[in-house]
Amino acid sequence: MNIGLFGYGKMGKMIEQIAQQRGHSIVAKVDVGTKEADYSKMDVAIDFSTPDAAYQNIITCFENKVPVISGTTGWLERYAEAVKHCQEKKGAFIYASNFSLGVNLFFELNEQLASMMSKLEQYSVSMEEIHHTQKLDAPSGTAITLAEGIIEHSSYKTWKSETADEKSIPITSKREGAVAGTHIVSYESEVDKIEIKHVAHNRKGFALGAVIAAEWIQGKTGVFSMKDVLNLS
Repeated sequence: MNIGLFGYGKMGKMIEQIAQQRGHSIVAKVDVGTKEADYSKMDVAIDFSTPDAAYQNIITCFENKVPVISGTTGWLERYAEAVKHCQEKKGAFIYASNFSLGVNLFFELNEQLASMMSKLEQYSVSMEEIHHTQKLDAPSGTAITLAEGIIEHSSYKTWKSETADEKSIPITSKREGAVAGTHIVSYESEVDKIEIKHVAHNRKGFALGAVIAAEWIQGKTGVFSMKDVLNLS
């Protein structure tokens, strides 16, 4: 499989390493300052660029009939436009706030727990996410996905940073050292506390999941998620 990398920072380099270990080739590295790329050589594009570059990267790939795996967060106000463009061009697209296989299982666990806890009004939910100091967005895309999963299965209506009322989920964001990513969902009452937690030890899990998604999407048309890749739908 020939992969075009969009964004060649730490994640891009990790994806390159894992892709090559799995027998794939990197045929383009598109980063800040790259003027052109040969889309005809790409079987798939993996985008871990920046919020201001991601949308145009994705659209250009669809224009050139290249399937896209996108893990860039912070651009999702244009996600619906990207989906529409993909469908118009009969392209293939997977966006995930987090491609880690463990995190995607954690997403499923979070939704199941939210459904069970929705019947118990004495518990209030809160979230905390911790990342390295270079992370640009807060809350993390993963935290937002977790919050959306809770909202879908409960009476909560929205999420807010730090503080919230009874109908919104408070998300606390911390930026510390070189933390790869920690997410904690807590349900607390006067008598006890229930927590689920995911801790990423490094970026390898994110990169591996993105490469597996790129392998899975070959030959497919449509807009998918990691639930499809992991057969969790």
